[in-house]
Amino acid sequence: MEETLRLQMLEYPTYPVDVVLDTDAFNEVDDQFALAYLIRNQEKLRLQAIYAAPFFNEKADSPKTGMEKSYDEILNILNLAEAPKYRERVFPGAEHFLKDRNEPAKSEAAQDLIERALQHSKEHPLYVIGIAAATNLASAILLEPSIRERIVVIWLGGSGFHCSEIEEFNLMEDIPAAQVLFDSGVPLVQLPCWGVVESFSISKPELEVYLKGHSPLTDYLASHAIASVEEWAETPMWTKAIWDVAAVAWLLNDNQRFMKERTVPCPKITSQGRYHFTEGRHSMRYVYRMERDPLMTDLITKLRKI
Repeated sequence: MEETLRLQMLEYPTYPVDVVLDTDAFNEVDDQFALAYLIRNQEKLRLQAIYAAPFFNEKADSPKTGMEKSYDEILNILNLAEAPKYRERVFPGAEHFLKDRNEPAKSEAAQDLIERALQHSKEHPLYVIGIAAATNLASAILLEPSIRERIVVIWLGGSGFHCSEIEEFNLMEDIPAAQVLFDSGVPLVQLPCWGVVESFSISKPELEVYLKGHSPLTDYLASHAIASVEEWAETPMWTKAIWDVAAVAWLLNDNQRFMKERTVPCPKITSQGRYHFTEGRHSMRYVYRMERDPLMTDLITKLRKI
């Protein structure tokens, strides 16, 4: 893809835009906030499909189980949000991570992404929000490279360039998928977790005061977050990063009210999951600072909207 075209596609869009979401919804408590926030912004962001992404940790004994649990959690949030029309647009993703950077993991999600992308154009791209390992997204690119000129990928993953500790979950779960994403030349926005978006966090008092008792959806978001954090919190005063929300918010950031970003050369991802900066690389957009309070205000306001 030509650099000029890539930069044009990375400019903020004219609303409304078509969006798909790729999420490991059962893995954490923030995916649920991001999906709910996306649903509550339908006047600008037209949700076309939701993809269940694989994950593997203490909550799932295999990537397949993680994907299946995420699929069920997506349906749960749609029910709580009283958004049944999206149920038929939820697709199961890959049952395993990429074996290497050349072999895709085929799934209904990857196939749906390809089909939807091919209905779009460089002038009116499909916006792909990824808040999980990039398995489904990379697989779609490997299966049909031409979609790179029809989509913009907004991916929350990795750490800030300034961080010495870069072992972030979404990147480390599927390093080959991240390598495909960063090497493909697809118009890419990176929202780094550690060192940048981790500052977008919510406290227990905020969850209790602003969300509890307002609706079944907000009750669940608050109660689920509090219960999950208090399983491991070491002190009674805690905050929880709900960073996945930021990936949705990037599409609402046309006046830089929620985050600051810049255009940078896209680094390579090494086999150890580290950044390698080299000359001659294509450009991407890089978020380097969050404006926590304006985004939190908008999130709470939208979630409380009936």
